[in-house]
Amino acid sequence: MILEMRVRNYSQRTIESYVTALSKLTIFHHLAVEQLTVDQLKEYLNHRIIHDHISVSMVNQTISAYKIYHVDVLKKDPLDIRIKRPRRERKLPAILSTKEIEQMITVTLNLKHRAIIALAYSAGLRKEELKYLKPENIDSARMRVHIVRGKGNKSRYSILSEKVLLLLRMYFNAIKPREYLFESNQHKGKPLADSTLNLIVKIAAKKAGIKKRIYFHTLRHCFATHMLEKGVNLKAIQHLMGHQSMRTTSVYLSTANMNPESLRSPLDEMNI
Repeated sequence: MILEMRVRNYSQRTIESYVTALSKLTIFHHLAVEQLTVDQLKEYLNHRIIHDHISVSMVNQTISAYKIYHVDVLKKDPLDIRIKRPRRERKLPAILSTKEIEQMITVTLNLKHRAIIALAYSAGLRKEELKYLKPENIDSARMRVHIVRGKGNKSRYSILSEKVLLLLRMYFNAIKPREYLFESNQHKGKPLADSTLNLIVKIAAKKAGIKKRIYFHTLRHCFATHMLEKGVNLKAIQHLMGHQSMRTTSVYLSTANMNPESLRSPLDEMNI
């Protein structure tokens, strides 16, 4: 199964997640994967939903892992393992104002932590994308951030803020990271842990007096929302965010604070 996913260019993180999902499924039923039926998969998912309150994303991940193994590895007929996926609940993310983002950055005195928050927000980066950034991914000549093998193993470019570039230069000259742009203090050449990145954002929010429940990913949501409020079109935001589907990007139409009073009819621009 791992070979099949590597050939299909799945990311290492996705491979690990799918293998873990199947492992839990086999442990639950005490059976090998090839012996598990669709009904047993449903029984397992029902148990996890009721008792462990797993997310829709986790349910879909387990279904995908099961299908890859049975269709692509065991070469079974896809019609034999049809299973409907649950409807994804559309929750609107918490959004901070630009003033709150500014406060988070200014109250963060640690140079590395300040650079992390500023870069993640200003370029709309996922946690995993920032975690594995290298100094050469900061393209100061073209003012772009090169995200290499982001979600779905897709690379893209995002924008590089001039103020963030100055901050990164200060940080780089002071810290001189060995391989990754942001490295563990205890283990040079190793990226920061997910828990560390989450903690950096939560501490900054607490210092800034922000009461909302926010996470590292909140910075990315704020970037997209604030770009939309500035008048950047949705297609450009989709490209900057690295979304495969416009449906994913369109959620920010609900989070953006669009003032109808500032809108003008296109007819008013015509010479009639």
